[in-house]
Formats: sequence, C-alpha cells, structure tokens
Amino acid sequence: MYITPREGWVEVICGSMFAGKTEELIRRIKRIDYAKKKVLVFRPAIDNRYSDTEVVSHSNFRYTANVIEKAREIMDFVTTETYAVAIDEAQFFDDELVEVCDYLADHGVRVICAGLDKDFRGEVFGLMGELVVKAEYVTKLSAICNVCGNPATRTQRLINGNPANYNDPIVMVGAAESYEPRCRHCHSVIDKPNYER
Repeated sequence: MYITPREGWVEVICGSMFAGKTEELIRRIKRIDYAKKKVLVFRPAIDNRYSDTEVVSHSNFRYTANVIEKAREIMDFVTTETYAVAIDEAQFFDDELVEVCDYLADHGVRVICAGLDKDFRGEVFGLMGELVVKAEYVTKLSAICNVCGNPATRTQRLINGNPANYNDPIVMVGAAESYEPRCRHCHSVIDKPNYER
C-alpha cells in the first residue's frame, strides 16, 4: 500500500552568534526558490542592524524579508500557495511564534526558524527552548571561540571590552562591537549565580 507523504514540519537552526545561522537559513530559502515553490521570509522589526528590508548574515548574504512586530502577523501573508515560511532571529519574537509555527506545520507548511538558543548569560533565550522541542528537525551550529579557538556554543556580551553583568537586560541588539563567540570555558558573565555546593 502506498501512502502519500504529508507536508508540513518545523525546522530550527540554532547556535551562538557568528555560527552561520542566517547563512544556513538563506541557503535553505534559495533551495526552495530553485524548486519554484513559494517561500515567505520574515524578520523582527527590532533587528535592523544591516538592513530595513532584508535578512542579512554577518558575511553579508542577503534575502528580501517581510519585517513584522508580532508573530501573529505572519498569518496575514500566508496563502494556499505558500510552501514554506522562513523566520530569522526567532528569539526576538513573542511567545505566540511557537503556536504560529505549530499551526502552519499542522496545515502543510514547512516552517524554518533561525535564532540564538542561548542568551548572553548562557541560558535558554526566550521561546527558543520550546521551539526546539516542537521541531521535527534541529540543526545546532557552533562558531569558533575568539579566545581559544575551540567550538563556540555561547555568545559573550561585551560592554567596553568587559563581560556584561548577569542582571543586564536580555535583549540588546548588536554585532561584533558588542558580542563575540565563546566556548563554555572562555564565556563569562559578571555576578552570574554560582551553583557550586
């Protein structure tokens, strides 16, 4: 007996800053384009570091995007012809993004989200943990530690060249001037609670 495969799933691309998440997202978007399928691309309005109208990687790969404030707005763009929805900087969206992604996947849409899995403190970044749990496919990327050269899975926030304080605000949009990739051992946060017994 032949069963027709059902479309619709969630993919998450995650890791530290400078790991190539947006580059990988754009690579997948272009493959969908080559297949002549309709893909909608979104990014949050809060992140306009490189462009007001595009998804842009640190290595300057670009793709035109719909800029939105809230996750629910994605639904205003989706039509019956939509094959895939790609979302960059997913960690900056409100918690409703998880429900939107779930709904779209349940209704036959391929959903691809890219975002930081950890904040500057090394802890789960907002909704990303739940998004990873809901996803069918997770790609975890690492960068290269700026201090020792080992795989970097954390993002070091720097304030005037020094590590940030644990109690600083979680969201502070920036690039190489404020952040660098670090491994577990080279990552530090001032006043981070100590869990030694």
